[in-house]
Amino acid sequence: MRTHTGHLGRLPATIVAAFACTAVVATASTALAEPGSAPAAHGRLPLTVDGGAWQSGHVQGMAIDRRKGFMYFSMTNLLVKTDLEGNPVGSVTGFTGHLGDLDFNAEDGRVYGSLEYKEAKSFYIAILDVDRITRMNMDAQSTGVVSTVYLKEVVKDFTADMNGDGVFDGDTGKTPDHRYGCSGIDGVAFGPAFGDRRGKRAERKLTVAYGVYANTGRADNDHQVLLQYDVTRWKKYERPLTESAPHTSGPARVDGKFFAYTGNTNYGVQNLEYDGHSGNWLMAVYKGSKPGFPNYSVFALDGARKPVRGPVRGQQRPERGLLLPLLREGAHDTTTGTYGWPAPGQYGQYGLVSLDDGRFYVAKSGTVQDGGVTKQTASAVLNTWTGLTPSPFTPVGPAA
Repeated sequence: MRTHTGHLGRLPATIVAAFACTAVVATASTALAEPGSAPAAHGRLPLTVDGGAWQSGHVQGMAIDRRKGFMYFSMTNLLVKTDLEGNPVGSVTGFTGHLGDLDFNAEDGRVYGSLEYKEAKSFYIAILDVDRITRMNMDAQSTGVVSTVYLKEVVKDFTADMNGDGVFDGDTGKTPDHRYGCSGIDGVAFGPAFGDRRGKRAERKLTVAYGVYANTGRADNDHQVLLQYDVTRWKKYERPLTESAPHTSGPARVDGKFFAYTGNTNYGVQNLEYDGHSGNWLMAVYKGSKPGFPNYSVFALDGARKPVRGPVRGQQRPERGLLLPLLREGAHDTTTGTYGWPAPGQYGQYGLVSLDDGRFYVAKSGTVQDGGVTKQTASAVLNTWTGLTPSPFTPVGPAA
């Protein structure tokens, strides 16, 4: 049994080198990485998995099914399924909302992702029956491969009238509205309940992180807000995706609501990932710009320490909540008490997958011109965690 030591591990350090795709669908590097302490279930893992090039939004998140040998890429308005050699297997198209971070649920074999419809004031977890994704351009609404669960708690905070003027100001950060600065959701990950130290024996919950608008003029938006749900009871809530008539079927309550004090960021946790090797949680963000904060781009939550009830700082009215401690590694800002990594460049904001053995796939986002059309590219690049500052990852081998 692996012992959780409260740190992410000390292996060699920095992030992925630039990776450019030169074809609409390219193949992954044929170089293979030696497996670490836990051998890959699907043989040795490639140094890179090419997600291809698409006329879409940029890559938002990734998930891997090691047993069956597939990788999944969220491209904002479509989902791409590849094998581990980078060959496209299928895709789901037609999302008009924002498909964000992804994670694979080993318990039911499905991929879960954040899905936003801000104009409709609707926020969902999209659940993709990925075994049925067997061809390209499968429609998200008509093929039955996507079901959705409505998140009432998120909607409540997103639509909160914080200044009491009776007006919902909509999708903008330039307002005192939106409780905690909530802009919706993005980061999602499966892992144990916060503070549960049983490791592999712990029941897995789905953790959903808020998006948080960048606003340097308010004090109530300096926390990352994370919700936990037991999805084993979600089947009764699942409904097909129907964008013309958004449904409101979802749990009335969360199984836990938590706060991590990091300082304001630009749209909150872009990618959330639980690392089974260390027992900690990683949060990759777009750096904030609020004066007085170090504005790190990577944070870690200490999985060895339990949440503590305490004051949620900066709120209009005194509020207490369950506070999550940051891992005391990386850079330390003594003024704010925050820890993190300033990591310049792409360090998980576009996709982050822990292999639970000290290695991670880190997404690389880019663009390529194809016949005068700009297409978005995505690749998963194998890294090891070092915890070094400023950049806590290093590629396992030479970039391809």
